[in-house]
Order: sequence, then structure tokens, then C-alpha cells
Amino acid sequence: MTDWAPDSWQGRAAAQQPTYPDPEAARRMVAEIGQLPPLVTSWEVEDLKTQLARAARGETFVLQGGDCAENFDDCRADSITAKLKILMQMSLVLVHGTRKQVVRIGRIAGQYAKPRSSDSEVRNGVSLPAYRGDLVNREAFTEEDRTPDPTLMLRAYERAGLTLNFIRALADGGFADLHHPEYWDISFASGARHHADYVRIVESIRESMNFMTAITGVDAEVLRRVDFFTSHEGLALYYEQAQTRRVPRREGWYNLSTHMPWIGMRTAQLDGAHVEFHRGIKNPLGIKIGPGMNPEWLVALVDALDPKREPGRITLIHRMGAGQVAAKLPVLVEAIQRTGRTVLWVCDPMHGNTETTPQGYKTRRFDKILSEVEESFAVHTELGSHLGGVHFEMTGEDVTECVGGARGLSEIDLERAYRTRVDPRLNYEQALELAMQVARGLRGR
Repeated sequence: MTDWAPDSWQGRAAAQQPTYPDPEAARRMVAEIGQLPPLVTSWEVEDLKTQLARAARGETFVLQGGDCAENFDDCRADSITAKLKILMQMSLVLVHGTRKQVVRIGRIAGQYAKPRSSDSEVRNGVSLPAYRGDLVNREAFTEEDRTPDPTLMLRAYERAGLTLNFIRALADGGFADLHHPEYWDISFASGARHHADYVRIVESIRESMNFMTAITGVDAEVLRRVDFFTSHEGLALYYEQAQTRRVPRREGWYNLSTHMPWIGMRTAQLDGAHVEFHRGIKNPLGIKIGPGMNPEWLVALVDALDPKREPGRITLIHRMGAGQVAAKLPVLVEAIQRTGRTVLWVCDPMHGNTETTPQGYKTRRFDKILSEVEESFAVHTELGSHLGGVHFEMTGEDVTECVGGARGLSEIDLERAYRTRVDPRLNYEQALELAMQVARGLRGR
């Protein structure tokens, strides 16, 4: 890695980056953030890598979830608590279904930037830069708000730090103690065809946790404390560079803005800036793969990002769309199998199933989300591979952005509480129901 440095990406073509009016101001901001304390630690990063290696071998299961794009305004106690609560509950349901430990990874404390299909947005004949997330610019359609502002990188760092501090306090302070009945609300499933199954799962979890408490007497330590890791798309490269550093007693460079960054399809060019940046950091890496990915491209990406074949280094997050999994995924799985690599495969059933209603709402259908998960499990099983996790965009709040689920939300319901600025998310009820459906399927397998 003698030819790599945290800023070597700047010599490559960089997709999806903001154009700052004053590039020198952006560089000064990178230097300022680089002097601030890291958001995560290298030993946490290495711990996650170890756990992901176990998941790739089928020993654990991964739950990755959170907002499509975080907003600075959502850095509130109630919002963070709601997200953590649903992730904890979903993980317990998956523990019940898999009979394995679950690795919890939030799309949180850094998911402030989003790729866009166009660099500009036009309204009433006026063209302005596209909104790229709170880390880059502001949503209001004015020239001042849409002009990329490098000081927002510092605000993103501060918001991420506040979020992480509160998450750690909750995770270590007993919030993960979910064996109290008041934490469980499955009234949404009343009348649903699987209601009895949901009730049995919840009761089984309660009984198991109460049993552990009764025979060990150590519930305060064993049942209330959990590991929780963060992830976000490593998109805005100035921000990622700012927190990339060497640490004492370890070799190499760590991106300490998050435990696990991922590379999206739009920035996965082999000769591009994002691959150049991520190849040089020690973090575990996610790679999003869609129906446009071919075997040669995928194998070359994995070779470039993980030349030493390090266990836990690579997580392949596939998002094909319901109905396309059987046609698109097998050739990619087989290509990786031919290399002899052991990677972690994770299903993202959200991004391939986005559609727009006649009223102009972007939405996703619960049945299609569930179908893609089921199709993915089937493909991996047939090929002798292993699907080791799921990746959801969701919130712990009562939004109406995805249709379907036990309550049968329809397109008419979307206008009631459609709050996302970018992509539609599962609400609390839909997310918990989906976890229960996945757990039910896993138990059946």
C-alpha cells in the first residue's frame, strides 16, 4: 500500500461528489475534522470484522438497518431511541428464528449523503444543484441552500458524535432489556393470517429471557447489554478522508467515521475514486450489487478491495428486485465461488423494489420486499451458498411510506405520514412484521 494515501482518491475520477465554490475551504474543513477525536475506534472496527467473518461462515446472522438518509433535525432523543428499539426487537426475533447470535449494524450516525441520478434539479424553469443530503447542502430550493457548503461536514461530524454517544449510553444502560411486555406491541397483526405465529414468537422470546434470568441471575449484564455497530455509504470522500488515520499499535489506515462503510453501484468503477479510497482502509467493506453487475466486474472489485483475502473484509449486499433474483444472482454467486473466497452475502430487498404511484409518491410494496428475501434464501441454498444477513431501510416511527403489511396500508394511506426526504422506509410495525416473517422462514429451513 505504499502507493496509497487518504487523499490519493483525488487523482481519480470521482462520481457523485459536490462541487464546492471554494475548494480550499473544503480542504481546510477536512484538516479541521482530522484533528478532532474519532467517532469510532479501531478495536471496534476489528471486532466487527471478526463478527462478519463468523457470519460469512454461517455462525452468526447480520441485521443491518436504518434510515435511507439521516437528517440533522432527526438528531433527537426520541428519534434515536425509536430506531434503536426496533433494531433490538428485530434482532431478538431473528435470534429466535436462526438460533444464532445476531450482529446489529445501524445505518446511522453518518448516513447524511445520498447519490443522485442528476447533478441538478429543475423547477419552474429554474435549475439548481440537486439536494445531496444534509452533509452537502440543504433541501430548500434556493440558490443559497442548494450551494454545497463544506461547513456542513463539521456539522455532520458533530451530529454523528451526539448520536453515537446516546446510542452507547442506551446500549450500555439497560435499554436492550426487551423482556418487558410493555416493549412489545403486535396489535398491528390482529386479524393477519400469521397473527398466531407472531404471538407464539413473542411469548417464546419472553419465556426464554425469563428462564435465563431465573437460572443465572445475571440478566443485568447478559440480557441488557449488546454490541451495536454503525455503517453508512462511503460517498462524500472529503468527509471520509477527514477521519481516516493511523492508530497506535496497529498497521494501516482506519476510517474512524464509521465501523463499516459501503460502496454503491453508482460509485463502484474499478478505476474510480471510491474504489481507490476504500482499498486503502482497514475497515470491513460493503459492496452493493444490483442487476447491472456482471461477474467479471464483481470479481475484479473484490480482488481490488481485498487482495489478501482477509476474513470479514467483504460483505456483498445484493439488491436485484423481486422476480429478478433467480435470473441475476446465481451467476454472481457462482463467480465468487470459483475464486474460492468466503464472503458475507446480505440481501437488501428495498432498493430493487422502489416504484412511484400515480400521485407521485415513491413507495415499496411489503409483499415484494418479503418475496425478494425469500427468493434470495432459495438461490443461496440451491447453490450451496449461505445468505448471512438482511439489510433494510426502516424507521422506528409511525410513518406511511411503504404499502402493504399486516395492516394493509394502501396508496391512499401514504399521504397520512409520508416524511422521508429520499426513499421510502418500513415503519415500526412493518419492520417488526418482516423480521417475524424472516424468522419464521428461517425456522422452517
